[in-house]
Amino acid sequence: MLGAPGAGKGTQAIKISDKFNIPQISTGDIFRKQIKNKTEIGLKAKGYIDQGMLVPDELVVDLVIARIEEDDCKNGYILDGFPRTIPQAKALDAALNQRDLKLDYVVNIEIPDENIIRRMAGRRACINCGATYHIVYTPTKVENVCDVCNGETTLRSDDKPETVYKRLEIYHEQTQPLILYYKEQSILIETDGVQDSNEIFNDIVSKLV
Repeated sequence: MLGAPGAGKGTQAIKISDKFNIPQISTGDIFRKQIKNKTEIGLKAKGYIDQGMLVPDELVVDLVIARIEEDDCKNGYILDGFPRTIPQAKALDAALNQRDLKLDYVVNIEIPDENIIRRMAGRRACINCGATYHIVYTPTKVENVCDVCNGETTLRSDDKPETVYKRLEIYHEQTQPLILYYKEQSILIETDGVQDSNEIFNDIVSKLV
């Protein structure tokens, strides 16, 4: 899944995962779990994430490869938020080639920066269980209280406007080149991220099958 931070990659990955019964692999979720557990790699990742910076390749690549070798990935998987740079993409391709595997499709969700900033400013996450909401699109039943565990919901540090601007800057510089990289491999699928979530999903699925 490709697209700027806040483009809706995670939402669509979940929908695709449910439809095709394959796991969604989100490096963001993996790191958030590590951060919550205060592991060494989690604390290192937190330092970069809180500044809106990308986590260095050496903290990501081995973790992802180990994950896709687990049993539930035998029939396929969805990578959500990885790779984010050309070097990561090449490292992933090399690792997959060694296992006689390859990516079938790369889905790119296109959305203007101004839509991203407006959308992410409304996102909220539970500090206890990690459930995510949006104050406009998917609000909690009780303001600032998680529907799942009654924990407190808050604006994550990486969703604050100043951090979002930095993340978008990094995305355009380091991640956007992946669009051409995968287009040249003839595996790129593109969709309009301004559409309704269900319309985006139907558009993606129509191009996958």
